[in-house]
Amino acid sequence: MGDVLAGFHAAWEFESDSVLIRYERGIRTPRLFSALGERRIPLAAIEAVALEPGRRGTVVLRITPRPGADPLAEAAAGQLKESSDPYRLVLPAERDALAEYYADELRAGLTESGPAERFLVAAPKAPLSFKAYDAKASFDGRTVRFRWSWTGASSAKWKAGDQSFAVSGLSGVEWRSPEALEGHLRLLRAQDPPAQPDRDPAAVVFGLGYGAVHESLPFAAAVLSAVRGRGPVAAVTAPGPRRGPAHVAERIRHLGELHRAGLVTDEEFSAKKAELLAEL
Repeated sequence: MGDVLAGFHAAWEFESDSVLIRYERGIRTPRLFSALGERRIPLAAIEAVALEPGRRGTVVLRITPRPGADPLAEAAAGQLKESSDPYRLVLPAERDALAEYYADELRAGLTESGPAERFLVAAPKAPLSFKAYDAKASFDGRTVRFRWSWTGASSAKWKAGDQSFAVSGLSGVEWRSPEALEGHLRLLRAQDPPAQPDRDPAAVVFGLGYGAVHESLPFAAAVLSAVRGRGPVAAVTAPGPRRGPAHVAERIRHLGELHRAGLVTDEEFSAKKAELLAEL
């Protein structure tokens, strides 16, 4: 057992070849941390270490993982709020000298840099499941299943029927945070150009209260890790190609449905509608 540095919401245990992060459980702990429980981060997975001032009399010890080393970070693709970053340890400011010592010790142990050829941090373990707005998604380690909800699924998805996807047939995962408008989880297949998420049988869409980050992100990371285990493939998070007027009109129609259902606020509806109209 190595030295332990305890902060708010987590404790880091420093070992010769890794950092074991144990997250607290409680009503004040970010729900993602509680869901993760603990994570072992090999030193080979770490790109950089920083110590910086925090808010309200705190300091923050931060790890930056190497690109491609952590399936959770790859799936999140920079979308997590700072408070939910699992690589931050927040400490009282009076412990800055001790934090600086451990930061220096970590830096001294780093030997790798640049993109990793494979995942070095373990993914959340299957089986995993969560409820999205239009489906229940489950993953047993080999197969992803979507079971459509009669209250939320589009007619296109009902027509396609419940879906099962073997990991062997997937090429990647696209996760858009449920904390953003039009959040979704999409399974990517090389042979199929993606449709809009609400009409794509390989995607589930999030709505207010559905597909929360602490449920959907570990799910996406686990699927991505299983896919990557077959070969080098990354999560895809870039926006799709620019669409024509018919596409914009359809998106506004769908946005209106979400607004009438109370899943989008007046402000969100107005802002997104203006954004869509700007594409014309």
